[in-house]
Order: sequence, then structure tokens, then C-alpha cells
Amino acid sequence: LNVSMDTWNFSYTCLVSLWLHRFYIYSVVAFGISIWIIIQFFTTKTKKKGEKSNGNPAASEGIKVNGYATLQAKEVYVAGVKIFYGSQTGTAKKFAKSLAEAVISLNLPVEVISMGDYDPDDCLAEETTSRNICVFLVATYTDGQPTESAAWFCKWLGEAVNDFRFGKTYLKGLRYAVFGLGNSVYVDHYNTVGRNIDRWLWMLSASRIMTRAEGDCNVAQSKHGSIEADFEAWKVKFLSRLQALCRGEKKPCSGKCKKGKCKSSRKQSKESSDHEHGASEHENTEAEGLFETSSEEEADAEEAGGTNAVVDVEDLGNIMSHMKKAKVLLSGSDFASFMSVVVLLAGTSGGIVGAWFDTCFQLQFCRLLIYFLFSGYKLIGSHSGVKLCRWTKSMLRGRGGCYKHTFYGIESHRCMEATPSLACANKCVFCWRHHTNPVGTEWRWKMDQPEMILQEAIENHQNMIKQFKGVSGVKADRFEEAMTARHCALSLVGEPIMYPEINRFVKLLHQHSISSFLVTNAQFPDEIRNLEPVTQLYVSVDASTKESLKRIDRPLFKDFWQRFLDSLKALSEKQQRTVYRLTLVKAWNVDELKAYADLIALGKPDFVEVKGVTYCGESSASNLTMANVPWHEEVVRFVQELADLVPDYEIACEHEHSNCLLMAHKKFKVDGEWCTWINYGRFQELVREHERSGGAKTFTAADYAAKTPRWALFGSRERGFDPLDVRYQRKNKARDISGC
Repeated sequence: LNVSMDTWNFSYTCLVSLWLHRFYIYSVVAFGISIWIIIQFFTTKTKKKGEKSNGNPAASEGIKVNGYATLQAKEVYVAGVKIFYGSQTGTAKKFAKSLAEAVISLNLPVEVISMGDYDPDDCLAEETTSRNICVFLVATYTDGQPTESAAWFCKWLGEAVNDFRFGKTYLKGLRYAVFGLGNSVYVDHYNTVGRNIDRWLWMLSASRIMTRAEGDCNVAQSKHGSIEADFEAWKVKFLSRLQALCRGEKKPCSGKCKKGKCKSSRKQSKESSDHEHGASEHENTEAEGLFETSSEEEADAEEAGGTNAVVDVEDLGNIMSHMKKAKVLLSGSDFASFMSVVVLLAGTSGGIVGAWFDTCFQLQFCRLLIYFLFSGYKLIGSHSGVKLCRWTKSMLRGRGGCYKHTFYGIESHRCMEATPSLACANKCVFCWRHHTNPVGTEWRWKMDQPEMILQEAIENHQNMIKQFKGVSGVKADRFEEAMTARHCALSLVGEPIMYPEINRFVKLLHQHSISSFLVTNAQFPDEIRNLEPVTQLYVSVDASTKESLKRIDRPLFKDFWQRFLDSLKALSEKQQRTVYRLTLVKAWNVDELKAYADLIALGKPDFVEVKGVTYCGESSASNLTMANVPWHEEVVRFVQELADLVPDYEIACEHEHSNCLLMAHKKFKVDGEWCTWINYGRFQELVREHERSGGAKTFTAADYAAKTPRWALFGSRERGFDPLDVRYQRKNKARDISGC
């Protein structure tokens, strides 16, 4: 017992002693760690000095093996330099040639490229692995717009930033430098193009090798007295940086600077930082920041305020400040559209715009509206919009049309994608607009007239087509044809059938010889019954049971399931072409074959489109991932099993590129040949006769059917790709499962 007590007393004494002297112990440990850090620091520094004096080991030309010198391949850090220029008066071109001569003197390959002769869609991704340095010498022209030769490059790059198909790391590995040419007399637009290109490249994960520089034609404000002197000063720094890269030195700019601004601590960054032009420059910088918040910043904002957080009245001043910043970045017409919606929301409440009205008191308000504008949308009036479909661009360049070209014979380059109602009654998990549009169950919006909507839609569509004039690869004949729209896909966003004057709008389309493809989410059965004849009426059938529909579409109506069933019944009463559109989401709705077959029997559609869901990138509004996207083979297997359950239907067509198949009713199989295509001229004749007779003279889907070409049929070697076009595959990229 005494031994145990002695042991305990000894242990207790030691512990008390350690506790009383803990500060000395902490100091010794801290001192030891400090000594270790200092030793590591000097060891690393000495090692780097040794490498510089002896040459980079990785790049050494020879090593000794068993006492003999052997040659070793020298690592190439810079393969060459590509100089892109966008010039209106020739200044940027002159600078490009001058820079090329200087680069040649360094014994490096160099290529000078006019942006007007370069196709970024084909070639820019190759620079991620080429080890080239890309230099952009770009001038800002009238009203902050790019020069004519650089217009397409800038348009493509700006759209790529907002296009989920490219992804945030599309240009990772590309190294670049930007020199902008501008005139600070035009304060609001000074060097806008250079700043945009710099920001867009950075947002696609390209790496700056040095901070953007800006030349100023205004000698009073030019840092070096003239734009030529500004360029020469930048050129010296660029060549020095280029030589450092050739030696394999690490870059001073990490490419991860917050908000797209290079904040390198090195003297070089400080010397070559942007011009400061008083308050106007400060406003421009703030405006850029509005659109360049990182994902971490946005997450923090959402976590702090939440998506439903209401802003105090005192914070409304911040919202107005954001609007002023937005004006800097929006052209006149876009800002007018932006403000028209703001004014509308300020004087409206309840119903459909309730979500918008509430949102205008949230910090997210401006971002929602600006999303539409900067994603390529053209807002029309207070509730409509138009956008150029990517398949329109594709067919302009002879790279194939969308699935509607394959299934129904539309000319994708002559198709206008629009909507007379941005609002929707569902919040689908796979919404490709990430729920940036308003939601509601009834129309309480100040209504624009259909004549105005159609006129502005056509004008905006034509203006977007005009931007492709002279673009590399665009076919001249298709460009001319595209100026006259012949099809209108009323499926851009929202629920077009909610628009109270949808019948007048559809009639106006037909009077302009424009076919109508109208899509509805099956929540408005009365509107479907009252709808005048359209070329083709779609109903989205995203699930086959009440539970799965609620989970996938997240409808706002409490009686959504009855509305859904009533809509399908209303569809069965239509005499013109009707279509079910099924969107397959793995682990959500692919195991309901029998229930889908029952719904087909209920609505008796002429056609059933089955398409794999398109992954639209990450979104706080949905938890879908690429794992939910079915492979094309899985979609084919699903359709084959479904066709076995509906004896009146067979698989007719396939568009592999869109991951989509078409089942057609056997009545469209005439003498053993499918007739899924549309005779658009005949439809226009029939609809005019129908209107002249006051609706007495009716017609059916079979009256304007046309033979389907062999390449569009299921099982063909082309798999739905028009042989008149050339399929384009992006290099070094994952498979393209996207579609319209």
C-alpha cells in the first residue's frame, strides 16, 4: 500500500510540476518549431540558387551514365507564341507584327492570327495542351463593342462562359496575356473588349502569364505618352516574362486571383497594373465584380441570407447600386429590357409575378434578370423572350440539325426559339434554366400585345443571325435563308400556353408562314382544349405516377395530378399532330414502363419522344448529377421495352446526338414507309382554309404528313445525322450528351 501511495505521490508531483511550468515547455516547443522552419527555409533557398547557377536539371541537355555523357531530351516549356489581333484601323495588327518580330528574335516559333480568320469553337481548346502562349491584342470599337473581325470570337467566348456544355475548366492549361487598345475619352467603354476577353478566359480556367495591360489613345491620360509607347513598355515586360517561362520559371500570377483580378504581389504586377481613370474606372471595376463572384462567395451569401431572406428597407439602396453597375455592362436595348421588367415588377403584385415581386426585395434580384441577358436571351416587353438555339448555329455551319430536323424535317437554321411567357407552373429538377424564371399558377402580369411580341422576336432573332455574317464555316446560302424564320419553337422557357393571347400569337405566326411547335407542362387542360390548331402540340410527360411527378416536376398546383390527367385527355381530342415528350432521369423515372403505357393509352398522342435528361451543370435548385444521365443505349433499351407495351406504336426515328428516339403511331406508316416529316407548305394551306371557314373546315395530322428520309429512321447507319452535313466532335472532350 505504501509503495502504491509513493508511486501516486511521485506521479502527482510530476504532473503538478509540468502544469506549473507549462509556459516554459510551450516556449521550448515553439522555439524548436521556429528553428525547424528557419532551417527548412534556408535549405530550400540554397537549393533554388544551386539550380539557377547549374541550370534546370529537368531541362539539362545531358547526364552522365557510368561516367559517360549521354544526351537527354530537353523539356520544352514554351512551344511557341500565337498572337491574336482584332483591329479596325490597323493599329492592333501593326502591334501584332511588331511583337512577332521580337518573339522571332528569341528563336521561338510565332504565328500572327486575325480573329476574323480563326474559329475558336474548332481550335481554341487545342491550346490547352499545345504549350503555346496566346497573346490577345484587341481594340475596343464604337460603344464598347469589339471590332468587326473580333466580333465572332468575343461572342463565342462570352457564350461559352455561360454554357454548361463547356464547363468551368474548358480552357484549363491555356496560357495567355491580353493587351487592350482603347481611348479613355470614352470613359464608359474604355478598353471594354480587352477586359471582357481577359475575364472570360479566366472564368474558363485559362491562366494569365501576366496582368492585363491597356494602351490609351488619349495622350493626356496615356501612362507613357501614347498608345505606341504603352505597347512598347508592355512588350518589354512580356518578352522578359516569356524568357522566364522558357527557362521553366514559375509564373508570378497563379491564375486563381479573386474576381478575375490579378493580385500578384510581385513588382511586375504592380508596374503593369490597369490604368486608373478616376471614378469611372472604379465603377467599371465594381461592375466587373458584380459578375465575377466566386462560387465560395455566392455560397457564403446564400448561407448568410438564404434564398428566401428578405432585405431590410435600408438595403434597397444596395439593390439600386447594383442596377447602376449593371447599366455599365448592358447595351442600350438590353438595359431598356432590364428596366422595363424592373418597372413592371415595382407596380405589380400577387399571382405569377408574386415570386418576382418578392425577389425584387432580395439581393438575388438583379442576378436573376441579368442571367437572362447574359445567357444570350433577348427580353421582349415585360414577359417574353427569344434566344438563338445552339442547333441554329450548328446548322448554319453545316454541322447538323436538332432532333426536330431528323424527326419532323424542320430546318434548324430557320428556327426561332421563343416564348410569350417567361413564367412557369413547375420547378422541374432538370430545368435547364436553373429556375431563373418566375413561377406561378395564374396570369396577373401586365400583358403585351402579340403583334408587338412577334415583331420584336423576329427583329431580335434576325439581329442575332446577322452576327454570324462572315464567321468562319458559316454557309452563305444558309445564312441568307436563316434571315427568314420558318419555324418557331415555343419552348424557350416558361409555360407559353399561360399567355392569354396565345391563340392570336399562334395565328400571327401562321400568317407569317412560320410553323408552330408549342410545348406545355400539362397543368392547363382548359387552355389545351381552347387552343387553335398548331403545327405540333407537345405535352411534357416527365413521370407516370403521382408521386414521381411531384418529386420531379415539383408543380405549384395542389391538384397537379388531376390537371395532368385532364391535360392528357384534352390532348386526345386534338386533331392536329400531338406529341408526348418523356425525359428519362436515371434513378428517378425509368422504372415505370407500365404506367407510361397507360398514360399513352389515355392521351393517344401521334408521337412519343423519349430523351435522356440533359445535365445542365451544378445548381442549388437541383441535386442532379451526371450519374442521372442515361447512356444512349439505355434510352434505346427503355424505348424498345415501352414499344412492346403499346401495340399501336413502333420506333420510327433516332437522333443519337441528342440522346433521343421517336415512337410513332402506326397510322403514320403508309405502305411500309414512315411519314413522320411535315409538309409545311400544306399545313399553311390547311390552317388558312380553317381560319377562312371560321373553324368549320377541319383537318388532321395525316393531311400534312410527309415521307421520312431513310437516314432519319431508327437503325440507319447515320443514326439520325443528316448526311448533307458534317458532324463535328470536340477534341479531347467528354462525350456530348446534350440536346435542345
